[in-house]
Amino acid sequence: MADAGMLHFHVPEPEVRPGGTPDFSNVTIAAAGSVPRPDIDVDPRTIRDMAFSIIRVLNRDGEAVGPWAGLLSNEELLEGLRHMMTLRTFDARMQMAQRQGKTSFYMQHLGEEAVSCAFRKALSPGDMNFPTYRQAGLLIADGYPMVTMMNQIYSNEADPLKGRQLPIMYSSKEHGFFSISGNLATQYIQAVGWAMASAISNDSKIAAAWIGDGSTAESDFHSALVFASTYKAPVVLNVVNNQWAISTFQGIARGGSGTFAARGLGFGIPSLRVDGNDYLAVHAVAKWAAERARKNLGPTLVEYVTYRAGAHSSSDDPSAYRPKTESDAWPLGDPIVRLKNHLIGLGAWSDERHAQAEAEILDTVIAAQKEAESHGTLHAGGKPSTRDMFEGLYAEMPPHLRRQRQQAGV
Repeated sequence: MADAGMLHFHVPEPEVRPGGTPDFSNVTIAAAGSVPRPDIDVDPRTIRDMAFSIIRVLNRDGEAVGPWAGLLSNEELLEGLRHMMTLRTFDARMQMAQRQGKTSFYMQHLGEEAVSCAFRKALSPGDMNFPTYRQAGLLIADGYPMVTMMNQIYSNEADPLKGRQLPIMYSSKEHGFFSISGNLATQYIQAVGWAMASAISNDSKIAAAWIGDGSTAESDFHSALVFASTYKAPVVLNVVNNQWAISTFQGIARGGSGTFAARGLGFGIPSLRVDGNDYLAVHAVAKWAAERARKNLGPTLVEYVTYRAGAHSSSDDPSAYRPKTESDAWPLGDPIVRLKNHLIGLGAWSDERHAQAEAEILDTVIAAQKEAESHGTLHAGGKPSTRDMFEGLYAEMPPHLRRQRQQAGV
């Protein structure tokens, strides 16, 4: 019986703080291959339990098992492995560049590479992602030039966005990568609107919305679900649950729903959870959700259960709020190691070839870095022209801006 006396304010607390022993006993992990793969046109009411399980393909022995397996060839898996390795190497070099003062800010993807790299291969040309700042794998996996990414990171004379965005807030219409917003959650509902517009114009393109676990506490997240469910928007609603926001554990934003995927149930949206460190599982679930959207069956909410192994950004010190060894204890492992071991088990890869690929990728990234730095870095070399801040704002420049440009002498 509830205490009828003094009220008590409840604030969720993580299982462990710095200095303690990492504890993931609250993460219930389904056996690989045990979660069924429903038909594309399934009634969402019949798969409510999938919002509380975790879809996995790779088992502890690196074998692909179950109904979600078998969608990718060895060649496609090897390509996915290289994409993840490239993103991790790119991250390491850019993080080092930030520490050297060559750029002001950087955000790594360490431990989350499978989420964006695998998802991108499930889309078609012309589909549009509305990403957060930790989905650069969407660009890497689509062949976007690393030199161009680095030019923006360095804010140099070849910066494609001409200094108008933070270093890691990329933008590329050609690669289906909508301009990143620093205001969290705003793009979730924009993705739904874009998808609705695609349907209204009888196009064939779908949208993908991206959000982190912490930002699901924002009102735009809930507004997006209302519109997506009401108008059956052709959109995949992605939630990347990497366990931590900037310094706040996932329980604050999750509330009492149990999982982030469960948030979709009240809106009648089919909601799935997937092992975000399993490249094969991420791709299979993304394919399923994308096909639903393309067949006018409406949105799907997907929660990727992963772990942010690195700091939130180059400005963050995670040792202040979580145990230093917590990432080592994460039960779903490392996405690159898991796919590597799977390919070795298939006889399509080896430790020797992996080491060679690491060296080749490092050489490629360093070469791209040297080319980008030839155009300048944050404090050295070429910069975007002052004239650029007057361009691209209006189809026809108004008189007051023309006067200001003349006064600036550009």
